[in-house]
Parts: sequence; structure tokens; C-alpha cells
Amino acid sequence: MQVKNLFRSLAIAFLALLAILTIIGILRRDHNGWTESEKALILRQDSLMNVTLMPKDSAILRSKAAELTPRMLRSRETKELVAKMLYTVRHPSQDGVGIAAPQVGISRRIICVQRFDLPGDPFKACLNPVIDTLFGEMAPGREGCLSIPDKRGIVTRHQGAVLSYTDAETLEYHRETIEGFTAVIVQHECDHLDGILYTDRADSLWTVSD
Repeated sequence: MQVKNLFRSLAIAFLALLAILTIIGILRRDHNGWTESEKALILRQDSLMNVTLMPKDSAILRSKAAELTPRMLRSRETKELVAKMLYTVRHPSQDGVGIAAPQVGISRRIICVQRFDLPGDPFKACLNPVIDTLFGEMAPGREGCLSIPDKRGIVTRHQGAVLSYTDAETLEYHRETIEGFTAVIVQHECDHLDGILYTDRADSLWTVSD
């Protein structure tokens, strides 16, 4: 009888511990899905965000980024993050053609890409982007990366991609066929979301001076 009561007490204590851990996990997240650390990083940084660099930030740059939930897509944090990513990639100190959320310390599936295939070469922010298909010839091209500023390389990539994503501005779903240099940028940035760097795919690499 005493053994039975002991097991019952242990079971109750275990369930209570699980409940406490669940509550802690909920409290550590903002109600819309962002963690408190993500929220602080997004809202407290200036418009020009700190770009993560190899090798010191390899933990986040080599991680697979998480998808945005439907609630996160509509959140203030997503809107601010996208605006700051766009400001950062276009800033003279960076002067990039694309950036992914892990490059500003947020392991979420967001990319900003300059659309050289559209009039005016605008930047487009894509939420939860997925490359459905790659097509066209494989061609070598020169690439660099904001997170590896001292390197350049030659990477052979497909010259066409079919991209599905949610538009950050309208929150509408799109599926587009993209070709040329923009398709290369899309592949480079989507690689970032899976912890892949262009140096992993490079045919050749070299060091550049400031």
C-alpha cells in the first residue's frame, strides 16, 4: 500500500513539473509566436541592424531557420524586422542585393531580394519562401556575402527558379517564375535559411582586401 501511494505521489509530482515547464515555455514566448529574445532583438535595434558574421556567428548562420506561423506573419515584429532588413541591405555600409533573417540574428524564414527582373529593380521581402523548382542551364557566376565580407567566389547555379512565398507587404501568397541574376540571388538567400553558405557551393574562392 505504501509503495502504491509512493508511485501515486511521484506521478502527481511529475505531472505538476510538466505543467510548470509548459507554463514557463508559454511565458517565454510572445503571444504571437516570437520568443522574448527575438522580440527584443527586433524592436530594440536601430534601423541598421548588426549583420552576423562568420565564423563568430556560425551557430545561427549554420542553423535551419523556423517558419513564421500565420499569427507571426501579421505581427508587428515581422513588419519591423522586414523594414529593418530592407534598410540594412540597402545601407551604403552593406550595399547588398539580398539578405536573409539569420544574417541579422533572427533564425526565421524571411528573405529580402533585389528584383532585377522587375522595372526599377525594387527590393521584395518574402516570408516563408520555398523554391519549388530549379530549371535552366547551370552557369558559373561571382558571388559574395554580407556575412563573409572578406571573401568572393565563383558558384555554379541554375538560371531559373519557381519561388513560392507570402508577400511581406500585402500578405498575399505568390508563386513566381524567376530567371537570370535574380534567380541566383533567390537561391543564395534561400540557402541561408537552411544553414548553407555560398562558400559550401563555390567552385573557387579568394580573399579580398578592404
